[in-house]
Amino acid sequence: MNKTISITKMQKEDWQEVKDIYLSGIKTGHATFQEDAPSWKEWDKSHLEECRIVARMDEKVIGWAALSPISSRCVYGGVAEVSIYIDELARGKRVGSSLLQELIQKSELAGIWTLQASLFPENEASMILHKKAGFKVVGTRERIGKLKGIWRDVILLERRSDKVGIE
Repeated sequence: MNKTISITKMQKEDWQEVKDIYLSGIKTGHATFQEDAPSWKEWDKSHLEECRIVARMDEKVIGWAALSPISSRCVYGGVAEVSIYIDELARGKRVGSSLLQELIQKSELAGIWTLQASLFPENEASMILHKKAGFKVVGTRERIGKLKGIWRDVILLERRSDKVGIE
């Protein structure tokens, strides 16, 4: 039987579940350069409040997506970086697609014209997810940083809105 997945605005009360999913992604070694999750206060400060969402099944958070500004300079006010993480047990069930589509809509309502994602090449599922949502590869940043002492490449993708920033 298919269970209903709902997408809602992320609340502070969701942080523990969001953090647990984030830590699970960190553990894969293919999701982020971060080696630990930040505190709620740090995370809250670095992500756009109007662009934070969670996917729920039976009231349990099974995935989340959020945007963070890429710069504090006003000229980049319409450009944001995507973070999207799916609970291990919910992967492959279109949760990521639903979250990313909702995040794109929210970003456009917030006046954001460019979304970018930085992905490790090994994160094939995330690469497919982003490409299906209209993201295009704009380049590879070779050996951009070390994770656990190993140099890693990052593929930079972006999606330009066809509704915002087109005038």
